[in-house]
Amino acid sequence: MPVKLSAPTAEALLPVKGVQLGFAQAHIRKPNRKDVLVITVPEGSSVSGVFTLNRFCAAPVTVCKAHLQHNKGIRALLVNTGCANAGTGQQGLDDARASCIGVAQALNISPEQVLPFSTGVILETLPMERLLAGIAPAVANLQENNWLNAAEAIMTTDIVAKGTSRTLMIDDKQITITGISKGSGMIHPNMATMLGYIATDAAISQAALDSIIQHAVNKSFNCITVDGDTSTNDSLILMATGQAGNAAINEQSADFATLRDALTDVATELAQAIVRDGEGATKFMTIQVEAGKDVEECRKVAYAIAHSPLIKTAFFASDPNLGRILAAIGYAGIDDLDVNTMQLYLGDVLVAEKGGRAASYVEEQGAAVMKESDILVRVVLNRGQADATVWTCDFSYDYVKINADYRS
Repeated sequence: MPVKLSAPTAEALLPVKGVQLGFAQAHIRKPNRKDVLVITVPEGSSVSGVFTLNRFCAAPVTVCKAHLQHNKGIRALLVNTGCANAGTGQQGLDDARASCIGVAQALNISPEQVLPFSTGVILETLPMERLLAGIAPAVANLQENNWLNAAEAIMTTDIVAKGTSRTLMIDDKQITITGISKGSGMIHPNMATMLGYIATDAAISQAALDSIIQHAVNKSFNCITVDGDTSTNDSLILMATGQAGNAAINEQSADFATLRDALTDVATELAQAIVRDGEGATKFMTIQVEAGKDVEECRKVAYAIAHSPLIKTAFFASDPNLGRILAAIGYAGIDDLDVNTMQLYLGDVLVAEKGGRAASYVEEQGAAVMKESDILVRVVLNRGQADATVWTCDFSYDYVKINADYRS
């Protein structure tokens, strides 16, 4: 089961003025499951996106980028699960574009106003007859309160649906933010095998929205890792309908930081939910690196710890074999690191200092911390003022089982 994570209720995911969501069971890969999602936003909405940095990016990622650059005003999103439409060459691009045409015809908009997304198995082509047939029923049940159904419709190996909402006041107007995400495995920064959709009814300029999504992703989805694999399909979309009635926010507005931080909080909760639902996860680990020369070296250390299979399996076993963490710090790539001046903490317990085991540390302390489901690993480099935080999970027997059986 996920680590301290349960699915949201339908009532907890608040409608966002102007956003409608509809789903269908199109049998893309498996029968009797929600696997097609259509999201619509009104004319005049601002939409921004960030995508995987994997050079083998999926066809829908390529089409999404092109449609956002067309600047015709995005009006709809189409998501399918079960097939990633990645590694599919020209056929994949043709299919992604055809799916946009199908949505455009159903909504009487331009195909360039549609963003397509796919998630699932790589190197398989979309079952276009089933996907196109799923568009009409998805459009037929478009509703503002369909967020939980939408969260369920984008799941693959996820155990629970992921979503959250916030409200805040700007210009005496209530602003609503709701977001959903999916992801469980093939998770690594530069996005992850994840899809994320966050919407707000705030009025905000396109430039400000573009700035916010970059800030939010660097504080959230680019700080998670489950297994070190960067997927081909990662996408995060931020939508602002402008229907809350507030004065339009730009980067110079007094309320810009307030809205940015609220949207970042939503992104962070969604990102952490992906790690808590990591395939087979039993532990949620926060890797906090402090007092580095710069953020880059702090992240190097954090990712070295978070990616290590030896460390992740030790955490699964609740085994305080903490020399593995010291080894990861040592090979993280800081050539001039003085190991005699740094400290390693497990929770509040000082484990290592002065180049070795802390004199005060006894293994029973480490074992007690390792039994917890939420664990803090804290590294103090004592080289400067920079810091970085990464969230990850352990490797269990189930991780191997899930990924060995993924296509069956």
